[in-house]
Formats: sequence, C-alpha cells, structure tokens
Amino acid sequence: MNVAEITGQLAPVAFGIATIGPAIGVGIVVGKTVESVARQPELQGRLTGLMFLGIAFTEALAFIAIAVSFIQFP
Repeated sequence: MNVAEITGQLAPVAFGIATIGPAIGVGIVVGKTVESVARQPELQGRLTGLMFLGIAFTEALAFIAIAVSFIQFP
C-alpha cells in the first residue's frame, strides 16, 4: 500500500491533536489561580478576572488551530 493511496478526512485527527495544547494550558492557568487564591484569599476577585482572560487567550489559540485544520484538509 502506497502512502499516497491513503484517503479520508484528516480534519478530525488534526482537531484532536490541536486541542491537546490548549487543554494543558487551561489546566495550568486554573491550577495556578487556585494556588494563588489559597495563598492570598483577599485577591480572589482580581485573580479570577485574570484567570478568565488567560483562558480566553488560550482558547483563542485552539479555535485558530481548529480553523487551520479544516482549511488545510478540505
């Protein structure tokens, strides 16, 4: 079987691979926020806002990766 004969939709595979990085990033952001709130509870409101901002930026990278996977593999 020649490699050029492989057919099928590769976008779901690329989507799965593209979500690994942002998932790890969100886990780190949330974990560090929980650790920070445990150390200084009086900053919970400020840290929570920064956490959501970090999650939004991390998820934006995931959406870009998903879009590129569907553009590259129509």
